[in-house]
This record gives sequence, C-alpha cells and structure tokens, in this order.
Amino acid sequence: MTDNASSAAPRPINHVGVGVADLDAAIAWYGQVLGFRLISGPNEIRAEAASGAQAVDVLGPAFRHMRMAHLTSANGVGLELFQLIDPPHERRPDTVEFWKSGFFHICVTDPDIDALSAKIAATGGAVISKLWIERGETTEYRMCYCRDPFGNVIEIYTHSYELMQGHR
Repeated sequence: MTDNASSAAPRPINHVGVGVADLDAAIAWYGQVLGFRLISGPNEIRAEAASGAQAVDVLGPAFRHMRMAHLTSANGVGLELFQLIDPPHERRPDTVEFWKSGFFHICVTDPDIDALSAKIAATGGAVISKLWIERGETTEYRMCYCRDPFGNVIEIYTHSYELMQGHR
C-alpha cells in the first residue's frame, strides 16, 4: 500500500445525495429495506422562495422546484434524497454507467447479503449482479450489486470497507 496522501487526514463521508422520482416512496423504501431513519423533511424548495437561493446557486438557473429529505444510516452517514419537479426528474438508464465520471453507486454493509439482496428484489428493486466471493476461496467475504426501485445502484458488502479491500 502506498502512502501518497500521508499529509492529509482522512475525512469522514458526511452524506450522499441521490435523485428519485417519488420522494415519499423512496423515504419509505430506504426506511423499510435498508433501515435508514428520516431525520428531516420532506421539504419543498422553490427557486423564488428565500430558501431557494442556495439551490439556484448550486444547481444553476434552470432549477425551479424540488422536494428533499434527509435520512441517516446506522453509522451516521446521511442520505439526502431529491425529487426534482421543475425541471422534472429523469431516471438514469438501467445500464451501470461506470465509464462516466461521477458517483455511480452507494454501498451498504450487511452480513446477511442473501437476505438483503432478496428483500431489495422483493420490494421493487433488482439484483443486477451475481453474489461474488470477494477474497480468496472463503464465502465469508461477499458482494453484489443491486438497484433500488428508483434506478439507483446499491452495492452490498458483507463486511466493512477496510476488511473487504484492505491488506490484500
């Protein structure tokens, strides 16, 4: 392992923003399936309102209206859900666009990967890859890719990131 970033302390991930077509359904799904807890919202954000100035600054002048909510995971990392209304939300294609820059998935940890991937599929999502053995011959370290009902890619690891990827 190289230590190219030894001068910078690692920063914790605070939250990830995810676009969805139906905010209420997404809040329910992420709560029921992944156990995420709603901590704020849903809120309406309109460009012409006082609260909309920040959204226009970040998203640009084409932004007019959205709904958003904030959820939290078991380790405190947030999931910020956005439902764009004007301009309207556009679902990404069902292709995993790994060749494009930007974030293309989130990853959750669950030691019962079989049960969680089955639950995702049973609640409107999909399992989009095999369940793969990640390290050596043991079936203890596994992963797979799924898709939520809103088109977003979710990877599942059976163990923490450091255990899955560190010291190979």
